[in-house]
Amino acid sequence: MTEHISFEQLGREVIQLEADALNALTKRLDGQFVKACEMVLACQGRVIVTGMGKSGHIGGKIAATLASTGSPAFFVHPGEASHGDVGMITPIDIVLAISNSGETEEILTILPIIKRLGVKLVALTGGMDSSLARQADAVLNVGVEKEACPHNLAPTASTTAALAMGDALAVALLKSRGFTPEDFARSHPAGRLGRRLLLYVSDIMHTGAAVPQVSETASLREALLEMTGKGLGMAGVVDKTGHLIGILTDGDLRRVLNRGVDVYAAKITEVMTHNPKTTRADRLAAETVQLMRSLKINGLFVVDDNNLVLGALNMHDLFRAGVI
Repeated sequence: MTEHISFEQLGREVIQLEADALNALTKRLDGQFVKACEMVLACQGRVIVTGMGKSGHIGGKIAATLASTGSPAFFVHPGEASHGDVGMITPIDIVLAISNSGETEEILTILPIIKRLGVKLVALTGGMDSSLARQADAVLNVGVEKEACPHNLAPTASTTAALAMGDALAVALLKSRGFTPEDFARSHPAGRLGRRLLLYVSDIMHTGAAVPQVSETASLREALLEMTGKGLGMAGVVDKTGHLIGILTDGDLRRVLNRGVDVYAAKITEVMTHNPKTTRADRLAAETVQLMRSLKINGLFVVDDNNLVLGALNMHDLFRAGVI
């Protein structure tokens, strides 16, 4: 009868083994890592990442991380490189080659071309005496004592170590370059962070005839019609020169009805909220979200330095824009 297997225990053992491999990796960071960082910083071209098999998958992720954090990079498959793709590599680039053994045939095949071009080479390998390591300008030791695979065959702990080293390199370069969240957002315009850091109020707000507003001489009924027609849950009240002097919201309406005010007879100036909170067109949309949440309101008018109305927006607009 097959012995009962605890999947939870097996999972913990794998994670612990890989955690131990990463802990050992931190102790091996030395001057070679510093040299690799300096080489990439000095590079006038791109970082060309290459690797075969599982190392190639890790290389693709490392290239993507470098590219999104300020170090232009892309992945080149070493097998395809020897059939024409090596032409993507120029003398001003730097190559980051990943091979656990350091003897991957497809990588070794293109090394003479790389060296002939004068391209700098950084190796991520566990074979410190390998062919790859001997030809590299900087060698990052990502070797592990054993794989998480019980047969010590499937790349597991070794690929985790290589991925962590790639992340260490990318983040060290990011901090050295002074890479900011705004820089990151420009590389991720379709992502949540990109929208939060690149969208301004002016990109989202309603303008022109879509802005719900009435004059200070309007009746409450006229303001209600304007608020309902524009669908923002509020109506601004402006003086004869277009300056915002008040606002009527859904909450104001409920309070008016609770007081028994005659909706048909009341003037808007009698029931509006005076001197309402506002925002500016050049303010980040994400900042406006925080303002609205802190004030516990659902909409804001957008004004200029003279309090002239430029637009309006509400939480639904911010939600549709992906800022929330």
